Amino acid sequence: MNIDRRHLALPVLAIGLLGLLPALAASADEEAVAKNVEAFRAAQFALDAKALDALCAPELSYSHSDARVMDKATFITDATQRTTKALSLVYADPTIRVVGDAAIVRFKWVSESEAADGKKRSTNLHILMVWQKQGGDWKLLARAATKL
Repeated sequence: MNIDRRHLALPVLAIGLLGLLPALAASADEEAVAKNVEAFRAAQFALDAKALDALCAPELSYSHSDARVMDKATFITDATQRTTKALSLVYADPTIRVVGDAAIVRFKWVSESEAADGKKRSTNLHILMVWQKQGGDWKLLARAATKL
């Protein structure tokens, strides 16, 4: 039996496409995490307790740049009952790396708020989030902030 290049083309193409499957799966997970990160940002800005609850794992450990550490219930209460008015909230320069059922997310938190007395305040932080795939959904498991 003679085998020429035409007979090898389909198997080589199939093997090449199979090699892409892990990359496609990772990119689908990265997109899902990115979608949840944006939903989380929007929920923080809108003071939406129901959305924050849906996005956070029951085991959430949420730490602030001033060293306060909160569980899920405390975080949601704190995040939705603030006394300042949020004027803007941007998650700048995000990176997402999926490792198994975990995702490491880093970004710069850039916000501006206004106090009751009219004074405006800017906040610039470096944020590390750890998301975990739980039951097919990505949930925020841990968050840490560092002042820039």
